[in-house]
Amino acid sequence: MQLTGSEIVVECLKEQGVDTVFGYPGGTILNVYDALYGYRDQITHVLTSHEQGASHAADGYARATGKVGVCMATSGPGATNLVTGIATAYMDSIPLVAITCNVGKALLGRDSFQEVDIAGVVMPVTKHSFIVKEIDDLADTIRKAFYIAKSGRPGPVLVDITKDVTAAKTDYIPRRPAIVERDTENIKSADIAAAIEMIKAAEKPFIFCGGGAVTSGANKEIFELAHRIDAPVCDSLMGKGSFPGEDPLYTGMIGMHGTKASNYGVSQADLLIVLGARFSDRVTGNAKTFANNAKIIQVDVDEAEINKNVQVDASIIGDVKEVLARILMEIPEAKHSEWVAEVEELKAKYPLKYDESQLTGPYIIEKLYEVTNGDAIITTDVGQHQMWAAQYYKYKEPRTLLTSGGLGTMGYGLGAAIGAKMGRPDKTVVNIAGDGCFRMNMNEIATAARCGKNLIQLVLNNHVLGMVRQWQTLFYGKRYSNTILNDGVDFVKVAEALGAKGIRITSKEEVVPALKEALVYEGPVVLDCWIDQDLSVFPMVPAGGNIVDAFDEEDLKK
Repeated sequence: MQLTGSEIVVECLKEQGVDTVFGYPGGTILNVYDALYGYRDQITHVLTSHEQGASHAADGYARATGKVGVCMATSGPGATNLVTGIATAYMDSIPLVAITCNVGKALLGRDSFQEVDIAGVVMPVTKHSFIVKEIDDLADTIRKAFYIAKSGRPGPVLVDITKDVTAAKTDYIPRRPAIVERDTENIKSADIAAAIEMIKAAEKPFIFCGGGAVTSGANKEIFELAHRIDAPVCDSLMGKGSFPGEDPLYTGMIGMHGTKASNYGVSQADLLIVLGARFSDRVTGNAKTFANNAKIIQVDVDEAEINKNVQVDASIIGDVKEVLARILMEIPEAKHSEWVAEVEELKAKYPLKYDESQLTGPYIIEKLYEVTNGDAIITTDVGQHQMWAAQYYKYKEPRTLLTSGGLGTMGYGLGAAIGAKMGRPDKTVVNIAGDGCFRMNMNEIATAARCGKNLIQLVLNNHVLGMVRQWQTLFYGKRYSNTILNDGVDFVKVAEALGAKGIRITSKEEVVPALKEALVYEGPVVLDCWIDQDLSVFPMVPAGGNIVDAFDEEDLKK
């Protein structure tokens, strides 16, 4: 059948099972939006307040559901406003397809109004970028984009379409989406056998889960492996939920703001099994001293990650879930009672703790965990609140902490929360932000209100850029250059102006009642929680330091 390019775009989205798109219209993409109007009962379009909000929402939708997130924007500034969200998805290996439209083919390269080479701009932060100049290439290009986004190590793909292509007509033949198989072709029996022998020989095994463990859906296999070989488990920020945070074998996050139990435990282990983690500098500190007493097995779908940051003793290239399934077919049960007891002592000796005499971020997050029974999807921005959310909320399942781990994008969380709520409407969704982050994209509260979603925005408001101030306190002689937000912004009034309910919290006694009120309110709620400006995140490892040098407030006093 003959369809316009715009109709082909929407039909291809339907082919791929897309039910929700996040975006913002404009001149060059108007034909696509006109086509979307005819499909409004089949594909929900969420009009965000800013294109960056659309890219973060598509990212949050993808993280929460495991499906490909889709965002749209017009040419020029509309397209460039997507870039931060695309880069965020790229750094965290999130499947996303961004569809932009450009000026007509004849106007390309002429500095036309709102013309920019967006395919070139995003090349370093996408798995692939396309520009479609011919109508006959359109359908197959969109299909390729979805396949590339989902396959292997997932990531974002951009498709830029000239406006004349969206208006032209050609024959459209529907196709079923290509099936994306788990990556198993590089899994070698010899590598599996070598890993099994190393596990059998270990007396102090430790498992470290990264974002790839979440992406692969390997949580059941990780649980079985940990309990079969009696090994403690830690995770990175991106690995949260791949192993239950309430399990006795769980030791907490590792790295710069990881628990001392995890940092010391990994440093004392004789075998470290690394599942879908890339040894980020925020995890390893000084890579040369990381896990020096251990042999290291690295399992990753991306061969480029092997030996990139840390030299390992053995590696298996492939999907984590599939690799573990093969290991579990052969690995015998083992007990390491003394080792587990040793790690338990570390957990008892070095628990996470905070000042209980006042209202703090950790207290609020602990109460959030209690009133939601640990069943919410938590999104975060970046900073102190992000680390507290990682430390004090116990994630039971994968895809329940959505956060910008690699790029560290302030302003990410609210858009991501909207995307998560659209993808998982059955779940309670809470975005945790600092006041500095919330200011960046708080206009998306209007989007949440327009969608009519009961979403909670929790602002840990210390009236400063908290994490930067913490570094200024510790390493810059308390020279607080441009980190104090001492203006008259009232987030409760902002919330009300944008169509949400606003509640201010200034004491511990107000926390639980406010959370309970927010949970049952029909619509978005902003909880403006005033906390002290000098609260810090501990433990902490100085940048580039050894993870065993983690310190807290008591260490500083000494």
